[in-house]
Amino acid sequence: MGAHPAAGSDAAPGAPAEAAAPGQPWSPQRLRSNNEWLLLERLRACGSASRAQLARDTGLSKPTVSAALAALERAGLAREAGLLAPERGRVAVLYEPDPTAGYVLGIDIGRGRLRVAVADLAGETVARRDAPNRGRSADAVADAVIAEAHAAIAEAHLTPGDVVHAAIGTPGVWDEHEQRVHFARNLPGWGRRGLFDRIRSGLDTVISVHNDANLAALGEYERGAGAGSRLFVYLLIGTGLGLGVVSGGRLQHGAHGAAGEIGFLPMPMPMPMPMAAAGGADGVPGTLESVASAESVVRTAKSLGLRGASTARQVFDAARRGDPAALAAVEREADQLAYAVAVVSAVLDPDLVLLGGGVGQSADLLLGRMERTLHQLSPLRPRLAPSRLGEDAVLIGALATALRTARPTVFERRTDAVADRP
Repeated sequence: MGAHPAAGSDAAPGAPAEAAAPGQPWSPQRLRSNNEWLLLERLRACGSASRAQLARDTGLSKPTVSAALAALERAGLAREAGLLAPERGRVAVLYEPDPTAGYVLGIDIGRGRLRVAVADLAGETVARRDAPNRGRSADAVADAVIAEAHAAIAEAHLTPGDVVHAAIGTPGVWDEHEQRVHFARNLPGWGRRGLFDRIRSGLDTVISVHNDANLAALGEYERGAGAGSRLFVYLLIGTGLGLGVVSGGRLQHGAHGAAGEIGFLPMPMPMPMPMAAAGGADGVPGTLESVASAESVVRTAKSLGLRGASTARQVFDAARRGDPAALAAVEREADQLAYAVAVVSAVLDPDLVLLGGGVGQSADLLLGRMERTLHQLSPLRPRLAPSRLGEDAVLIGALATALRTARPTVFERRTDAVADRP
């Protein structure tokens, strides 16, 4: 099938496979391909530039730059972006990557909502769909994902053939060998074999499947609060509890793709109530997820006397109004999360921990208590901060991941097509 593991598609893209494969003999064609890719990446990273500027930045000769730019234009990979008129000297033509050379899909599958976006190769979103997840079976959810993706593609005035790659974020751990997801307890039937074959076939493009917390972490690194961090952790607190780790710009997956499944962390024994509460729909009994996810916030608040709150958001709203039971439930949630940060800090030593997901949107009520509790639990104290991307973190990470695969793919396809012309 067209699905690939998250590992291998989350690192910054290098040269295309043809140009960078080790052990290949030198050839003029390979050298030209390397030069063209080098210039295209320079334009993508630093913005439009003239031939002279590209020659200075890359060390290539002006004739080499001119030939490579002409080849990129023929392939539809670069285009003129305007003119630069210096005070003295000739007017220079500016060049930029052509963002319409290909498109990608980012998909965020959550228990409550489905989010889909189409972006061009510059990473600009050209269409987006947000819809409630009303699927009562795994097949129904898969079909809804396909329908929303096709609607987004149509809104962008594209066809499915214009989409080069689709990156899908989902709860759970993607198993490349078995081609299915494990541990997505909040999406019944989501671990069934063949489900992502159904999605790939419906989308009619190559797909890759990734843990949602991992994609959120990558999104925050690319465009959010994690930018520039050496090693940061994204704590996704919602229906479940997950964690994404980005070190040096690369996601850390673990040997089996389960790195960051902090929801399985056993709570210390003996545990006071409601820490020892039954797992129910929101986790395995006695684990961190059973006491620190959105449903546990509601359960704790009810046990403390709050009435009329059926969602975590309603509990946090009540806390902002000063309700004592809601405030106590929020403090207990902050304590559980501080424990998670203490454990993660002892293992990974991050410089930053971001709070995201539905519960993470109430970081204003959580962070102060978390910091105080963390100081009691551990001498290791990373900076705590709210997610900057909010509910869009997974979707933005999905688009970034799809682009990292699509850009070299489009380059190879288009340069090969030009080379094959008579």
